[in-house]
Amino acid sequence: MRGLAGRVISQARQDGWGSVATKVLQRTAVKALENLAWAEPTLPVRPEDIVDLDRGRAAAGARPRTGSLNIGWVCTPPGPGSGGHTTFFRMVQALAERGHRCTLFLYDRNNDDVSRHTSVIRQYWPEVNARIRSVADGFEGMDAVVASSWPTAYAAAARRGPDLHSFYFIQDYEPYFYPRGTLYWLAENSYRLGFTTIGLGEMIAAVMKAETGQAPDATVPFACDTATYRLLDRPESRASRQGVVYYAKRAVDRRGYLLAKLALEHFHTLHPEQEIHVYGDKITGWSIPVTNHGNLSPAALNDLYNRTIAGLAISFTNISLVPEELLAAGNVPVLNESSFAAQVMRDPDVLWAPAAPRKLAEALAQAVEAPDISARAAAIAQRRRLDWSVSCENFATILESVCAREPGSPGLP
Repeated sequence: MRGLAGRVISQARQDGWGSVATKVLQRTAVKALENLAWAEPTLPVRPEDIVDLDRGRAAAGARPRTGSLNIGWVCTPPGPGSGGHTTFFRMVQALAERGHRCTLFLYDRNNDDVSRHTSVIRQYWPEVNARIRSVADGFEGMDAVVASSWPTAYAAAARRGPDLHSFYFIQDYEPYFYPRGTLYWLAENSYRLGFTTIGLGEMIAAVMKAETGQAPDATVPFACDTATYRLLDRPESRASRQGVVYYAKRAVDRRGYLLAKLALEHFHTLHPEQEIHVYGDKITGWSIPVTNHGNLSPAALNDLYNRTIAGLAISFTNISLVPEELLAAGNVPVLNESSFAAQVMRDPDVLWAPAAPRKLAEALAQAVEAPDISARAAAIAQRRRLDWSVSCENFATILESVCAREPGSPGLP
């Protein structure tokens, strides 16, 4: 025999077939890693959508519009449980309930067919009253357009006409998602494309001012879905709270997955009797037992929060939805110490810890070792919390006043 086949059989006779299979797998893995390392990096936007600043500013003189508006909302296709999309869709629904006609424009870098995403939106966000189209269809007939992330800001800026009011809902300082480089610069530059910028929470205003020299034109407050997340009227359940909960997002490093894994593994050594519940991504390969829940509906998630004592919620940029929702259900959030999160979260029931595995584990241990967990849960849940209806009202007022070009409205003289 000749060639590779001959060499494999010869090696197998010498070392055994198991050894050869192992070597083949090893070589295959190495080759795959080499291919991955040398793969051409991709942009989250289409190259033709990367507009310069002059084109971005071309839409600043749109004529006044009042009454019922046609509003386009530009977002990337959502996956089940996406918190950023959930908040964005709250604003969409708020404007729809005020009599405006809303259309979701999906921006998929690789595909303009929205049919495969429509079913996801209808299933996981059934309350959203909006048509669903591709951003490739253009914004003809729209009075206003709202971008939701830096790639969608470029997509909107590249397609808007000079008479279209354009807004940019900023939920996090997205340059921080990347190391300093092309994507960092593109994300930062998206704030200079001539949109009326609306930031979510105080952190966005402070960081944008510090990093770019320009704060958002307006802000709306960070809030909580108090209708869904609440203390359930089940005394026997409250008395039997047990375990801790963690929302896993393995591919979103700003949410601290690797740090959380180390912290929870150490927590298990302190309290092996406490069940560790993980939802969001299903995880494998941990050195400790966990209960995987996968994606949960809001109602099922509230039930889980009501059954557990504490929740680990790590973030290295703007705070996530999780801490407020935990608190509303009487659950104790354990957060990493962060100046960003501290600008939004001031609740006295939060346990803050340095971003170190042992310290976070010790904070979780403190929460589960409390003497009267059920009474504490009731006290936490009774605190007054700002509902998203307030944020939605503020957002709608901003959009309507800017479209009407009312003197003194955000972004106008």
